[in-house]
Amino acid sequence: MKENPIRDKSFAFALRMVKLAKYLESRKKEFVLSRQVLRSGTAIGALVREAEHAESKADFIHKMSIALKEANETLYWLELLHQGGYIDEESFKSISSDSEELIKLLIAIVKTSKVSKRSE
Repeated sequence: MKENPIRDKSFAFALRMVKLAKYLESRKKEFVLSRQVLRSGTAIGALVREAEHAESKADFIHKMSIALKEANETLYWLELLHQGGYIDEESFKSISSDSEELIKLLIAIVKTSKVSKRSE
């Protein structure tokens, strides 16, 4: 299969969110925010996978744009968990760095796809 960095990174990130949610629920007894970060953090990869079989260029752009929104929302929940004392500074820096990398990749994909669509 062809190398696909956004697919691989979004899947790895989703797996981190699953592990984070398990940690928050079992160790910190935090159930509301853990579900929010789990939902948005795993949605990114699911939307990237959906975009692989988009019906059109517009559909691809739409799905990647929603993935971008989910990545940004995930960063919000991570900041809230950090500021609320549920995750320490080191964990936050590591996870938020991954989240910011996904955001940058998705921004680039959406911008490039929009330019490409205009030139069709």
